[in-house]
Amino acid sequence: MIVESILSDRPWYREPWPWILMSVPATAVVAGIITLWLAVSSADGLVAEDYYKQGLAINRVIEREEAAQRLGLTASVAPVPGRLELRLDGAPGVRPPALFVRLAHATRAGHDMRLRLEAVADGRYEAELPALPPGHWHLSIEDPQASWRIAGTWSGAMQPFVLDTRAH
Repeated sequence: MIVESILSDRPWYREPWPWILMSVPATAVVAGIITLWLAVSSADGLVAEDYYKQGLAINRVIEREEAAQRLGLTASVAPVPGRLELRLDGAPGVRPPALFVRLAHATRAGHDMRLRLEAVADGRYEAELPALPPGHWHLSIEDPQASWRIAGTWSGAMQPFVLDTRAH
């Protein structure tokens, strides 16, 4: 009689235990599908396509940064909404007619950009700055002949900051 009361006429899907036991594999399947979707829909922006060439060119980059250090160059950067203003200080006579600024997003290569800053006064340069996504940025400033380079990081905040080669 006790066995008959346990084996009731209720269908299996009205019992809680089959659902509890099926929830663990079902959760794993859903998590796997979400992971697969994330892997397929987003590119890996951290891997450079020409990593070997970049590795070979590192000595040239180091030489350019050392040249900026020998010249005692300092860049005072003042980002404002819609504009990037920069003041270049250092060795007398180092005032190229334009500067190139490369903004590389720390995690998303698709947001990287290169700006040409025109001289507006002695040592001052400006360019339009498109709206940037939030995040940290790697900033490098160089002359048109690529004879020197100043590099540093920027938080992305619209506040002035200084890149100083003399502190290294």
